[in-house]
Amino acid sequence: MAAIVDAAAGGSLPAVAVRSKPKVVGVQRSQLANGLTVVSEYMPGVRSIAIGAWVRTASVHEPRRLMGVSHLLEHMVFKGTRRRTARDIAMSLENLGGSLDAYTSREHTAYQARVLDEHLVEAADVLGDLIFAPVLREGDLTLERKVVLEEIAMVDDTPDDLVFELHNELLWGDHPYGYSILGTRESVAGLGVSELRALHTQGYQPQHIVVAAAGHVAHDVLIDALRRTGWEDVPRGDAAPAFAPVPEAVAPVVRHVNREAAQTQIVFGAPTLRYGDRRRYALTLASSILGGGMSSRLFQRVREAMGLAYSVSSFHSYNTDSGAHGVYLATSPETAAQAVDAVRDELRLASREGFTDEEVVAGKGQLKGQITLSLESSSARMYRAAATELYGEPYRPIDDVLSQIDALQVDEVSAMAAAFFDPDQQTVLSLGPEPRAA
Repeated sequence: MAAIVDAAAGGSLPAVAVRSKPKVVGVQRSQLANGLTVVSEYMPGVRSIAIGAWVRTASVHEPRRLMGVSHLLEHMVFKGTRRRTARDIAMSLENLGGSLDAYTSREHTAYQARVLDEHLVEAADVLGDLIFAPVLREGDLTLERKVVLEEIAMVDDTPDDLVFELHNELLWGDHPYGYSILGTRESVAGLGVSELRALHTQGYQPQHIVVAAAGHVAHDVLIDALRRTGWEDVPRGDAAPAFAPVPEAVAPVVRHVNREAAQTQIVFGAPTLRYGDRRRYALTLASSILGGGMSSRLFQRVREAMGLAYSVSSFHSYNTDSGAHGVYLATSPETAAQAVDAVRDELRLASREGFTDEEVVAGKGQLKGQITLSLESSSARMYRAAATELYGEPYRPIDDVLSQIDALQVDEVSAMAAAFFDPDQQTVLSLGPEPRAA
């Protein structure tokens, strides 16, 4: 990868001028000559920039024998590049008051930074170096494999994390949606430098990557920074990794996993909608009414009326081809059966009778407030900009999104409960001591 100046060798990076407010409002999009897609949103009134790169390769692309390879590669790029040591990488943006981070999800591996607007070039240079020029040494892998194995052990020792891993595997069967993003001890132990380099060569190419930024940055300034730090000089890659087939329906299962603990962890869940489904907001609203906060049906019954749990909540996630909705709680082993029955009752009531006008009005207010408050940060705006490209969803101004939520009718929201909340269609997994009567 070309670079303007070798910062690791003590050079300085030229600053990019911070322009005045751009004329275009909303998310702007460009595609560089090598296929790299760039999206951004200008935010007046902030001095920060959040910038990230989403690589379209992650756990959904992995065969079972290579489970965890995307996550391990995400770790390994931080061990050194052709121009920077691991220490150089760690200090590169922190010394400027910024931050550097990464994560692996089901469908993407993301690398992101948050810096002052005057440090955009430095952030672009470091991110490009990580993504396109990691050295991937055998000695580093020996050490980092131990770190990932410790991460897996940490999940195993955290029941409220482990129960979701086990439930996810049960819910999706043999589909990669059910794979552990971290991998297993066996799969990670078997991964070598050759597998990491093969994944990097195949997936870490400009045409498979979306760069998103939000904050005090004009789109043309962002493009200029990427060009000046060599992003456009990287050759176009081959075809993107193929996604796994759309998951097929798996019959609901109820299972208990014995484990010594003070509480029993319980997760209900069922497949739902993909990210691009127009009914997504109605389902999100239904989920909020069911278990989205202290005023929700589940909280008021399971905690306030029955005292069975400290917290109980619903959750939802949306992927390219499918999604999931469910309920989580933790309770005493003696009251686990009672808690399960209470959740089933609330799911059954919602699926059969739907919601009231008052519940939907209150739920709209909660959802609109959450969305509005979340979008006050440059990082949240960056994620939203990236999603417009990653999921092919057109950009909508916040007022349009709020209007779409306002327009939801009671029957639309109740229809989501009827479609996805039936307790007989839930996969249920509990983790804790052997079930026993109260």
